[in-house]
Amino acid sequence: MNNRWDTFETNLAVEHDQHIRLAHDEQADMLDIFFGENRRGTGVELTEHILLRLDRERGRAISLTILDFSILASPTELGVRSFALTGLDDLPEELRETVVRIITTPPVNHFLKVTTFYASPTNQVPLTYVESPRELAMVAMV
Repeated sequence: MNNRWDTFETNLAVEHDQHIRLAHDEQADMLDIFFGENRRGTGVELTEHILLRLDRERGRAISLTILDFSILASPTELGVRSFALTGLDDLPEELRETVVRIITTPPVNHFLKVTTFYASPTNQVPLTYVESPRELAMVAMV
C-alpha cells in the first residue's frame, strides 16, 4: 500500500497574504486545505464529504477536508455538484452563526461556495459546492 501524500503549497492572496497549504492523498481521494498553521480545533461535519475545523475562540478556519475530492470537484452535465449543508442543522445557534460566517468569507469561500435552494417560500435549504481554483485543478489532475 502506498502511503504517499502529494502535497502542494501555495500562498494565495486571499486574506492578508495568509499561507494556505493543500495536501492531497491520491489513494484516499482526500484533500486537506490548511489555513495557516495546523493546530487543534473544533470539527464540524458540513456534509458527509466536507469537514471544517475551526478555532472557536478566534472564530477562524483551521482546515477544510474534502473527501472524494475528484468527484465533488467535477462538474456534471448540468453544472456543479451541490450538497446540502446538513451539518448546520443540529449546531447550537452561536456555533452555527460562526460556521456560516467562516464558510461564506475568505479564505474558506475561495474553496467552498454557499447558496440556498428555496424548496418553497418558507423552506430554504443551504447548499455548498467545491470551487476549483487553479491550485485545486492542479491537485485534481495528479
